[in-house]
Amino acid sequence: MPRHKENSDIHGWVNLDKPLGMTSMQAVGKIRSILKGKKVGHAGTLDPLATGILPIALGEATKTIPYIQDSLKTYEFTVTWGEQRDTDDMEGDIIATSDQRPDKKSILEILPEFTGNIEQTPPRFSAIKIDGKRAYDLARSGQKVDLKPRNVYIKSLKLIEENKDTAQFEMICGKGTYVRSLARDMAEKLGTKGYVSALRRTKVGPFTLENTISLDKLLDIDYFAARCEALLPVGIALDDIPALILNREETEKLRKGQTIDFISRPDFERLEKAGLSGAREKVAVASYMDQTVAIIEVNKYKIKPVRVFNF
Repeated sequence: MPRHKENSDIHGWVNLDKPLGMTSMQAVGKIRSILKGKKVGHAGTLDPLATGILPIALGEATKTIPYIQDSLKTYEFTVTWGEQRDTDDMEGDIIATSDQRPDKKSILEILPEFTGNIEQTPPRFSAIKIDGKRAYDLARSGQKVDLKPRNVYIKSLKLIEENKDTAQFEMICGKGTYVRSLARDMAEKLGTKGYVSALRRTKVGPFTLENTISLDKLLDIDYFAARCEALLPVGIALDDIPALILNREETEKLRKGQTIDFISRPDFERLEKAGLSGAREKVAVASYMDQTVAIIEVNKYKIKPVRVFNF
């Protein structure tokens, strides 16, 4: 494998196991510094008090961030009963208390009410913008924060362990779901108060704990080793999208932003093999010689480039 120059462009994903106490943007800054990335972004904010998977895109991989943001995410979290905090996590001030403690039977009975498509009001201390300002900035300055409920999707919610003062859960959900809001709302439904006292994200689309890398490890190895050990291919973000294999001539056309017409029988067979036969405005990924070329839109027999990767 050829060694990259330190000033060469870098393209790919880092599946970072974000440590406790660090913001997502601080984590992005660390990766930018370690891997000398010119363009870096993340796919889904994690609170400072949360740990776990933070997918970070570098270079051309930033073009695939929306596809990861739309992926299902898995969280493991602990709710502490009996207190409500203004941030809905352990960082905040206590604003209400309750002597009530839910039992296992009561907790299991309410879980179906918090699965599927539900309405959820985000925490006052969140990054949502109100008139151009972050909600957490308004809340910290003492201003009233009025956030409207929004629809979110929770695929599954399981009780893992239950004790007198705490309960541990696992949740699989869609984008925009707030674990802190869920803990607050479950507690209210159970006739008590509650807040998130521990939170770990364990899966984001194709990114799992098995292919994470810790910040400590990245800081402990040199630049070239970091590129080899931490960098995942750009195409990992597109694993769930149909793939169409191109030839050289087609690849060159797409890279120039040109539309390709599939008109021959072998072309039709390629579309059928990729599950794109007769497709109307279906998104796919085009590749050539095992390299991701572009995100494309397939409309019957026309192939139109949506995002072209410049490696």
